Amino acid sequence: MAEIGKIMIKVPSAIKKGDVIPVKAMVVHPMETGQRKDSKTQNLIPEHYINDVKVYYGNDLVTSMEWGIAVSTNPFITFYLKADKAAPLKMSFKDNKGGSFEQTVQINPQ
Repeated sequence: MAEIGKIMIKVPSAIKKGDVIPVKAMVVHPMETGQRKDSKTQNLIPEHYINDVKVYYGNDLVTSMEWGIAVSTNPFITFYLKADKAAPLKMSFKDNKGGSFEQTVQINPQ
């Protein structure tokens, strides 16, 4: 299994200033509900899920999300962003066990 918290962000390679671009992201995370049993021990697997997502473009918070146990393993999201400046796009994810993960990509519209 890949490392928990690894984040992959994909944006178009050619961006014109003012374009509305798709941003696709996936984070490696088990997203356990606390309702599944371990097949070997038959004990419940403890809850372990992302509960806070924030996206910054430059210094501006562009969206935030509160997630819970209903989100799938290795969540994948797509959202759209108006690329009106050269700035970093930072995504941060926090989970219910205190894990904190972030990744940044640079947006450079021409």
